[in-house]
Amino acid sequence: MSYADIFHPPLPQKDGAAIYWSHLLGDSIGLALSDAIWHAEHPFLIVTPDYTTLTRLIEACQFFGNPTLLHFPGWETLPYDHFSSHPDITSDRITALNSMPTLKKGAMITTIDTLMHRLPPCHFLHANSLMIKVGDILDRDSFTAKLTAAGYIALKQVREHGEFAVRGSIIDLFPMGSPHPFRIDLLDNEIDTLRIFSPETQRTTEAIAEIRLLPAKEFPFTSTAIESFRQNWRNRFGGNPLSCPLYQDMSEGRYAPGIEYYFPLFFQETATLFDYLPNNTTIVYVEGVKQKAAQFWQEIQSRYEAGRHNLSKPLLLPDQLFLMPDWIAMTAKNYPRLIVSAGELEMPKKATVVKFPVREAHLISERELISAFPSPQEGGIGWGDQNPQPSNVIADLSPHPIPPSCGEGNALSESAAIPARTLFCTESLGRQEAVLQLLHARHITPTSFDSWQAFLNSKEPYGITLALLEQGFIIETPAIAVITENELYEKRIMQRRLRKKSTQNPENLIRDLIELQLNDPVVHLEHGVGRYQGLKTLTVGEEQAEYVCLSYQDDDKLFVPISSLHLINRYTGADREHAPLNKLGNEQWQKTKRRAIENVSDTAAELLDIYAKRAAHAGHTYHIPADEYANFVAQFPFEETPDQLQAIEHVMQDMSSVRTMDRVVCGDVGFGKTEVAMRAAFIAVLNHKQVAILAPTTLLAQQHLQNFQDRFAKFPIHIDMISRFRTHKEQTTILKKLEEGKIDIIIGTHQLLQDRTKFKTLGLVIIDEEHRFGVKQKEKIKAWHHEIDILALTATPIPRTLNMALSGIRDLSIIATPPLRRLSVKTFIHEYQDDIIREAIERELLRGGQVYFLHNDIATIHKEADLIKNLVKAARVNVAHGQMHERELEKIMSDFYHRRTNVLVCSTIIESGIDIPTANTIIINRADRLGIAQLHQLRGRVGRSHHQAYAYLFVPNQKHMTRDAIERLAAIAAYNDLGIGFTLSTHDLEIRGAGELLGENQSGNMREVGFTLYMDLLTRAIEAIKSGQDPTLQTSLFAHSAEINLHLTALIPEDYLFDIQLRLHFYKRLANCKTHAELEDIQVEMIDRFGLLPTPLKNLFAISELKIKTTTMGITKLEASENGGKIEFGEKPNIKPEALIKLLKNEPHRFQMQGPTRLRFTLDSHKLKERVGLVEKLLGMIT
Repeated sequence: MSYADIFHPPLPQKDGAAIYWSHLLGDSIGLALSDAIWHAEHPFLIVTPDYTTLTRLIEACQFFGNPTLLHFPGWETLPYDHFSSHPDITSDRITALNSMPTLKKGAMITTIDTLMHRLPPCHFLHANSLMIKVGDILDRDSFTAKLTAAGYIALKQVREHGEFAVRGSIIDLFPMGSPHPFRIDLLDNEIDTLRIFSPETQRTTEAIAEIRLLPAKEFPFTSTAIESFRQNWRNRFGGNPLSCPLYQDMSEGRYAPGIEYYFPLFFQETATLFDYLPNNTTIVYVEGVKQKAAQFWQEIQSRYEAGRHNLSKPLLLPDQLFLMPDWIAMTAKNYPRLIVSAGELEMPKKATVVKFPVREAHLISERELISAFPSPQEGGIGWGDQNPQPSNVIADLSPHPIPPSCGEGNALSESAAIPARTLFCTESLGRQEAVLQLLHARHITPTSFDSWQAFLNSKEPYGITLALLEQGFIIETPAIAVITENELYEKRIMQRRLRKKSTQNPENLIRDLIELQLNDPVVHLEHGVGRYQGLKTLTVGEEQAEYVCLSYQDDDKLFVPISSLHLINRYTGADREHAPLNKLGNEQWQKTKRRAIENVSDTAAELLDIYAKRAAHAGHTYHIPADEYANFVAQFPFEETPDQLQAIEHVMQDMSSVRTMDRVVCGDVGFGKTEVAMRAAFIAVLNHKQVAILAPTTLLAQQHLQNFQDRFAKFPIHIDMISRFRTHKEQTTILKKLEEGKIDIIIGTHQLLQDRTKFKTLGLVIIDEEHRFGVKQKEKIKAWHHEIDILALTATPIPRTLNMALSGIRDLSIIATPPLRRLSVKTFIHEYQDDIIREAIERELLRGGQVYFLHNDIATIHKEADLIKNLVKAARVNVAHGQMHERELEKIMSDFYHRRTNVLVCSTIIESGIDIPTANTIIINRADRLGIAQLHQLRGRVGRSHHQAYAYLFVPNQKHMTRDAIERLAAIAAYNDLGIGFTLSTHDLEIRGAGELLGENQSGNMREVGFTLYMDLLTRAIEAIKSGQDPTLQTSLFAHSAEINLHLTALIPEDYLFDIQLRLHFYKRLANCKTHAELEDIQVEMIDRFGLLPTPLKNLFAISELKIKTTTMGITKLEASENGGKIEFGEKPNIKPEALIKLLKNEPHRFQMQGPTRLRFTLDSHKLKERVGLVEKLLGMIT
C-alpha cells in the first residue's frame, strides 16, 4: 500500500530559507512532519523544547507514517552533575552520532538542551571504531588494549554495554549500539568463531560473521589521552590537582562519575551536533525551543556560579561545555529551516507562512457528544468551533489528492463544519471498549483499523484504532477528525513495557555460593557453622587439588575437598556478626542438628496431613478449550519469560486437576504476575465460574480494573469493581448483578469480604499481596480455601527452596525475570538537604519524568509540599495520603497517573499497586523509620521503564539512629539489583516469610542451622515420610554420595578460570550433580564460556561422572591409582552378587574381597583415559 498523505506541505529549498508552519493543533504536527519526511529526499533535524514533547512527537510520527527517526538522547543529568549517564544511554548517543553523517532520508530528533552540549570531534568515532570478522588475525593483548583505550571496562562477566571480559582464548564484549553481547573464540591468534550470547545465562545462542565496535565513551582513554587530560586540567585550573578526587581517579586510570563534564580536556577542540549533520539537512524547530534554550542557559550559569568555588571540583566555563542560544540561532540560519507551531508565530515581516487547515478538538462532555454525533432523530453540529473562520493562508496550501472516499459525506454531514470522517484513537483495548459503549449509545458503530493508512484507504465514515496520541484535531480539508481520549474523558494512559527473555535462576546466589565473601558464615552438614576463608590449592602426594577452607572456634581450620561441596551451604538466618560459630569436634552441633531433625519431622508430618486433607477434597476440574485459550494468549503483547510460562503451566495443571488449587505466584514488582492471574481468570470464566480478585488497597484495585479491562477487551466478559470509590447505591447494584451471575470478574478491596457479598458460581479467588490483609479478613479467606481455587500473588521474597518444603500447605511458582531494558535503581543515603531535593527533582523533570516524595507524616505533609513548590518552580505538586476522601484521592492519583502533575508528595499509600513507568525518582524522608521490606517495596515503585531510576533515602544524623536502622539502610543501598527480593539482601524476609507459614518455633530452628539447611532437612523429611521411612533417623535424611579418589590432579586451573567466586560456583554445581545430563550441561556451558577443557578439568568431570554412577550403585568409596585400587560397598549395594562372585572366581589374581564390604583390584593404568575406562568397565561388570 502506497503512503497516502494529507497535507504535502511546502519545504524550504535553500540554505538560509525559512518557512513557518502555524496552526498545527493537537498532534497534527506529527502528521505534518510524517508527510514531509516521507516525501523529502533529504534528512531533517527536529529540535523539541523538552523530552515530553519529543516522546509525544515520536509517538505521533510513528502512528501517522512511521518514518525513519533517529533519536539522539541527552545524558539525563543536570549541568555540571556528579552523576554519569547509564551505559545504555551512552550506547544510544554514540550509535546516533555514528549514523547521522550517512543518513539519506528520515529525521534525527533531539531536545534543545541536548543540542546545546558540545560533542567530541567527528574524527574521534571513526578513529576508535573497529570491524572484526571470523578469520581475522587478532592479537589478544593488543585487542584488549584497544578496547580499554576505546573506553570499554574489563570485568569478570559481561552484562551491560561497554564491558568486556577475557578468559584465556575467549573474549566476551558488549559493543555500544549492539542489542547483544558477543563471544570471540580465538584459535592461536585467529578468530575461530563469533557468537551472540545471553547476558543472563552467559550461554551462546547463534554464530555470526562479523561485528562492528564503536567506542564505549565519548572521549578516549589511552595513556596519551589521560596525559592530555592531566595537562589540560593543570593549565585550566591551576592549584593542587591532587586535592581533586576526580583528577586522581582519572590519573590512575579509573572512571569517575561526572567525568562527562570535563570531556573537552581530552581533546584539542570539540564539535557540535551541527558538525555531524549531512550537508542537505533541514532543521525543524518545534514551538517553545527559543524560550527553553534561554532557560537552559540560565540554569547552566546558575549551577556554574553555585559550584565554581569548590576547589575539590573546579568547573569548566559554561562556553567550554555548552553552546550559547545566540550561537545556535546564528548557525541554524545556514540551513533550510522549518519553524512549527500550534498557534500564531513571531516572525519576520516577509516570512513565508503556511497556515494549516486544522482546528482544535475541544474537550467535550457526553452532552456535547450528542450534539456532535446526533442520533438519527436529532440534528447537530460538528466538532470544535461552531463557526469556523476562513483560513488566512499566506502561502497557499492546496490539499494533496487522497482516495476519493475521504471527501465523501455521511448522514451527519449537513454543513462544512462537520468532519466527513472521524477516527477515534484509544491507548488501550480496555479504553477502546469504553469508547465503543459510548458511541454505540449514539447509534455510531466505528470500524476497527490497525493503522492511520488503513483508515485513509477505506471508505468508512467512522473508525477506531489504538494510538498513543495525546490530543486530537480536526482537518477542514479534507474533512477528517482525529479524536483521542483526552477529548472524551480528559484521561491519558501510557504504559508500554517489553520483557526480555531470561533463564536466570534466582536462588543461584544462595545455593551455589556465588558472591561468597571472605569471613561470610557457611554451614557444613557434619561440622556446623563456620566462616569461609577462600579456596586453597593443596598438594597431597603427587596430586594437586583445591579445597574450601573454613574456620571455626579457636581458629581451627577445616579443608573441604571440592568433591564434598554438596555438604556446604551459605548460612542465612542472621547477619555476619550474629551468626553462630561452632567448635570442631564438639557435640553441640550434633545436638543442634538432632533438635532440628526432630522439629522438621513433626512439621513434615503436619504438612502432609494438611496435604492429605486438601487432596481428599475434590474441587472443580476445569476444561481448557484450546482455540479460545490460544486466542486469549495471542492477545498478550509481550514475549512470556520462561518463569512466567512455568508459572502459567503450574496454574493450568492445578486447574485441570481434581484437587482444589492453592498456589502462590511470587515475583518482584512489575515482573508479570498479573498475566498469570489473567489466564487463570479467563479459564475460570470459560468454565462458567465467577472470579473474585482481592487487593489490599483501593488504588491497587483500581489499577487491576484498568489492566483487566484492557486485557479482556476483545472478549464478552463482564468486569467490575467494588471499593470505597463506589457509592453505596453503586455497590448495591454491583452486588445484585454479582449474585445474579451477570458479573464474571469482580475486583475489590476488603469490602468484597463483607457478609452481603453473594456469588452465583464463585470458582476462583485471586489474592494480591495477601500478607497485607488483616487477621479477620484472612480468616474469611481461609474459610474459602477448601471450597474454591485460590491463587495468591506476592512480591514478598520467598526463595525457590520453599517449593517442595511447603508443598503441603501451598504450591509455589516464582517469576524472577525483569522487563526488557529495565535498570536497577541507584540508591543513595543522605541527611535531609534542600539542594539534594532540588537536584533530584530537576534531574527527573528534565527528562520528562515524575517524582514520588514520600513523607509519612500527615500532620506536616502539606508543609513539605509547599517547600518543594518553592524549591522547584517547574514542579506541579500534589499531595496524597490514606486519610483523604476517596473521591479526592482518586482524582489526585488520576492526575499523577495521567501526568497532569509531576511530583506527588505522599504517604506509604503508594507502597503497592501503583505502576507508573514515567515515575523514576523516589525520595523517602525519614527512611530510618521504615523496615527493609517496606523500603524494598517502595523503591520498587520506580524503575518500571528503561530509564535509570534513583532512590534517595533521607535519614537523620547516624548518632540519632538505631544500629538496626543503620544496617537496614546499608543493606537496601548495597543490594539494588533487579529481582533482589529473592536474593541475599532479604535474608530477614526469608526467615519472616517462612516463619509466617511455619510458626515461630521453626524460625528459631532456622537461625540455629541456617535457612537453607533447614529447608533441605524439611524437604528430605517430607520425602522420607512419603516413602515410608522414619525421618528421625539421620540415614534417611542425609543421602551420602560416594567418595572418589583416582590419584589424579582434578581441579579448575586458575589460568583457565581466574575468578575465585566463579570457580567456587562451578565446583558447587558439580558437587550437586545427580544425573549425567546435568553434568553434560555444565561441561557444554564451560566450553562455551571459557574454552576447551584443560586436562585437570577433564579429570574433574571424569571423577564427577564416576561419583554419580557409584552413588546410585550404593558404593561409598572408590579409590584407583596406577597399579590398582579398592571399592567400599554400602549396606545395600545396587549390584549383581552373581556377577561379583564370577569375577572373583575367574580372576582371583586381580580381584579379592577384603572383609564383607571391600573389593580390592589390581590394574595397570598410567593414563587417565585408561584408568577411567578400566574402572567404568569394572563397574559395568558388577551392575
